[in-house]
Amino acid sequence: MTADAGLSVEDVLVEGRKRTNAAAILNTLDVERGTPILAFSPSSAKAEIEKLPWVKQAIVERRLPNVIYVQLIERQPLALWQKEGILHVIDQNGEVIPKAKATKFASLPLIVGPDAPDHAREILALIESEPDLGTQVKAAVRVSGRRWNIRLNNGVDVQLPEEDPTDAWSFFARIEREEGVLERDVVLVDLRLRDRLIVRTSGGTAKDKTKSVKGKKT
Repeated sequence: MTADAGLSVEDVLVEGRKRTNAAAILNTLDVERGTPILAFSPSSAKAEIEKLPWVKQAIVERRLPNVIYVQLIERQPLALWQKEGILHVIDQNGEVIPKAKATKFASLPLIVGPDAPDHAREILALIESEPDLGTQVKAAVRVSGRRWNIRLNNGVDVQLPEEDPTDAWSFFARIEREEGVLERDVVLVDLRLRDRLIVRTSGGTAKDKTKSVKGKKT
């Protein structure tokens, strides 16, 4: 009766779609032109649409006389997470985005470790706090669920402390600006002791560079 009265679906309007497949939305709505619009359940459609991989939240409405309106809030990719040798795309909440292909997001930062997604936002904020160093980062590796190692593009590992890692990262950035540590034959930078920077060379020699830095932080 509603179709005869002109209350039938003539159009579906979707806003906010960037990565969600359009056909998947239409299939999930399960309506076609001429479907009685009052027979369509927005709440049921909302629940089903929010099961789609890229959808974080959806608003679904009947706009009488003949439009189904859908507004999407999509999940935003944050990083690539390496787990057991497989790369997964994670969102801002550290959750894996199902069916997202890592190869399409190769420019995202890489994190490694079982609980790395739970702490991804904080380590990425730390890395970005020092842009000159940040551009040299290849991966952030979570160690024993307590702290991070930062692997640089040149293969150098930077060991961050469990406490105050941001201060340690800033400390390293200052030393790098003043002394150019990374221009030398270095394979490891140990920042786990407060206000100290110990470097290990490819020959296995460890040197405490802190004393040579002017204006050392206290």
